[in-house]
Amino acid sequence: MRAILPFIALILMAFGDGRIHAQAVGLEAAPMPASAKPSTGTESVNDPERVPVPVPEPSAKAIEFHRGNNLLWAVDEIWALIVPGFIAFSGLSARIRDFSRRLGRNRFFTIGIYVVLYLILVFLIDFPLSLYQGYYRLHAYGLSNQTFLKWLRNGLVSLGVAAIVGVCFTWVPYLLLEKSPRRWWLYTALLIVPFLFAAMLVMPIWIAPLFNDFGPMKNKSLEQSILALAEKANIQESRVFEVNKSVDTNAVNAYVTGFLSSKRIVLWDTLIAKLGEKELLCVMAHEMGHYVLGHVVRSILLSSIILLIGLFLVDRMGRLLIARFIHLLRFDRLSDVASVPLLMMLIQVNSLILSPAVLAYSRYQEHEADRYALDLTRANHSAGMAFAKLQKENLGVPRPSWFYRIFRATHPSIGDRIDFCNEYHPWINSQEVKSQGD
Repeated sequence: MRAILPFIALILMAFGDGRIHAQAVGLEAAPMPASAKPSTGTESVNDPERVPVPVPEPSAKAIEFHRGNNLLWAVDEIWALIVPGFIAFSGLSARIRDFSRRLGRNRFFTIGIYVVLYLILVFLIDFPLSLYQGYYRLHAYGLSNQTFLKWLRNGLVSLGVAAIVGVCFTWVPYLLLEKSPRRWWLYTALLIVPFLFAAMLVMPIWIAPLFNDFGPMKNKSLEQSILALAEKANIQESRVFEVNKSVDTNAVNAYVTGFLSSKRIVLWDTLIAKLGEKELLCVMAHEMGHYVLGHVVRSILLSSIILLIGLFLVDRMGRLLIARFIHLLRFDRLSDVASVPLLMMLIQVNSLILSPAVLAYSRYQEHEADRYALDLTRANHSAGMAFAKLQKENLGVPRPSWFYRIFRATHPSIGDRIDFCNEYHPWINSQEVKSQGD
């Protein structure tokens, strides 16, 4: 549910739009595989992989869906300010704190009880909008197969996970707020790095299976092709999992996730059903590129810097608001657990301010992963066809507006990615230059 992710962002003291990919961590950027180095001149100019792929025109349905998503994005951003703002400035948060104190008695249990009550409250407030966005709208556009009970179950499981994580960890930033009110933002930004690595280790094993069934690949021949590609990319001891997403969605996806012993390659069964083998291997090569190029480590380091800046701004803005509106807020310092919704609101503000930089870096990493996939597979046509199919199946628009690219896009546009597939083949170019020299 929409209520869960922002609260986890508070627990992590991270930003909702500064998303980090779920790929596995590459502790070192591995060298380019030998197979991806420039050719010695054996490729044929008649290779079908050199045939350009036209950028498909979006369907009327896709354009309508895209425009609706933009409108809902604006609604979500405003809603994420209004809801915590109302809870904080109406005094409701202070009343929840008082009730939590009577039940909890000590600080740890007070914070834990407050966390659970706050999550339930926001869950209920968000429920109508979440139901429309996550259930009715996706069904209306043919993107979801989920039953209402499965959708509701997933929402309640998310609520439960957030509550457990919140009870276990929210006391940490509040302890820092109490013990070091002037430097808490610095210490929190430093602590978030090991926490994120721990989360990456745990999530594939304990969290993801709560929502879908993960099992071995049914197509053993395809599994061997994926493992061979992973070996070609110098990714050792990989395990491939097929996740049953067709019970939830018609959309397609794949990713590499985990850390150390939890590392795994994951494919949605919808992707396997809708893409040809060469197209699917191009998608997997892209995901492997994130691993080989160490993108997650770099993303975490960038996020820690953005986090440091954001929390500093949250601290300064929070103090000013408390001093100005203490009669409405009914708390006089950020270390009071009643400040949760105020911090949420300020995190949202800073997310809007800082997310364009994070998203720009994300798009750069995605482009580099595309480049790596082409170097690894040399399957330009298949990669372009995969992107074209992804656009169709996910109701994408190939060339969205500049506003979307700056404030929403984590990836280059589909149109740009297909153009790159059509244009990028340095191994062929080197062959042609060599031939001309001869």
